[in-house]
Amino acid sequence: MLNIHIGYDGDEIVAYHTLCQSILETASQPVRLTPINLRNLASVFTRPRDGLQSTEFSLSRFLTPWLSDYQGWSLFMDCDMLVRADLAELFALADPTKAVMVCQHAYEPRDAVKFLGHVQSRYAKKNWSSVMLFNNALCRALTPDYVNTASGLELHQFKWLEDDGLIGALPLAWNWLVGEYPFNAEARIAHFTRGGPYFPAYRDADYADEWRAARDRTLSAGKG
Repeated sequence: MLNIHIGYDGDEIVAYHTLCQSILETASQPVRLTPINLRNLASVFTRPRDGLQSTEFSLSRFLTPWLSDYQGWSLFMDCDMLVRADLAELFALADPTKAVMVCQHAYEPRDAVKFLGHVQSRYAKKNWSSVMLFNNALCRALTPDYVNTASGLELHQFKWLEDDGLIGALPLAWNWLVGEYPFNAEARIAHFTRGGPYFPAYRDADYADEWRAARDRTLSAGKG
């Protein structure tokens, strides 16, 4: 079973469901899809949202190991993504000596403002936490109390680990930043980090036609 947690945001509902469809269409193994939805976590995640958080799940994503009972491996993904390959291949990259595995981007965002007028924050390890493969047993520091009180930078820069040696590296193709990186036919996950094709300003982004085709399949009913 591939245990997958996906950030859910009320401003990007169509993104969540289309991502789920792309996962279901490409996975070779059974998947368990869990939304990180604040409405369902009201008794657990209690911190207020601040102006630097561009999505509802900016910080609640770090509850993934707790939601997994600190057992096995779990994948967290932002919702503004399209899966183009079998996620079983990503899970197969899991290194048991690492607490978390991420695509270790080294870039400066092009924009000062991204979708819906949100500020494009700049900080070390930017976008590392948008795809995280958690070795849950080694992430016990991520308790609800800690996630509710730690600063955003402590969480996103993995300060909850003893050292950066516990962060494993995934190939960048598993978190290909659309609009920041050039088109890549071999991208395994297309990440619409600047804004998804469901927003008018980004309707012509790379991979947008693929995303719309997946959305249309999500809406299909009957015998086709």
